[in-house]
Amino acid sequence: MFLQIDNLSKQFTTQHQDITVLENINIEIEQGEFVCVVGASGSGKSTLLRQIAGLDTPSSGEIRIGGVPVRGPSPDRGMVFQHYTLYPWMNVQKNTEFGLKLQGVSSRERRERASYYLDVVGLSDFAQCLPSQLSGGMKQRVAIARALVCEPKILLMDEPFGALDIHTKESMHEFIIDLWQRTKITILSITHDVEEAVFLSNRIFVLSSRPGTVKNELIINLPDRAATVKRHAIFQDYRDELMILLRQHGAESLRSAST
Repeated sequence: MFLQIDNLSKQFTTQHQDITVLENINIEIEQGEFVCVVGASGSGKSTLLRQIAGLDTPSSGEIRIGGVPVRGPSPDRGMVFQHYTLYPWMNVQKNTEFGLKLQGVSSRERRERASYYLDVVGLSDFAQCLPSQLSGGMKQRVAIARALVCEPKILLMDEPFGALDIHTKESMHEFIIDLWQRTKITILSITHDVEEAVFLSNRIFVLSSRPGTVKNELIINLPDRAATVKRHAIFQDYRDELMILLRQHGAESLRSAST
């Protein structure tokens, strides 16, 4: 098993009480899978991703990647956020090279690797542009190239397309599917977008809210990953099933909060 999360829980201590955000999370992901985690606001999706990235520490439980426990950030995990977090004073080439520079990689190798991944994401012609000269979708492609250039074992995405308009989002869905199929990288993405989760992933984990626990696992088996698949009955059935599960767990959370 490539990514293994065993009995993970996370509590935060406030001035008045301890709040459990995640409780007894158990997830296993094979190498090369594309997996989405969905849940309502307050289900702890971003908190879970931060634990996997090593940006925060679980209160209990363990995360292992390739059998190695996660103890902090590492280049073997690439991270893409909803907001592009590009440095506005650096051009696209320098933004893409930045992680390699922090690792002490030589300037020649940085240029070569960044140029390769900018070609992978289709932005070679924009290498000298500043972020302000790019569209939202192009900025997110730069962020993905910057994550890939360190050649991580897994790509973690936190609502990566949430800030994009619908047409750009659909284009980015097709782009990330193509990228995944070409690179064979393992991808774990969190989203609240039901259609996005069904279109992109092999499997979907559904979290409940307050605290976040894994309530369901859906295996997605679409005939293809072209945009036209969204018109197929099988896609609509998956979408409807996921919507029902999210509504069900949302109602359960509201009942729990009122008791």
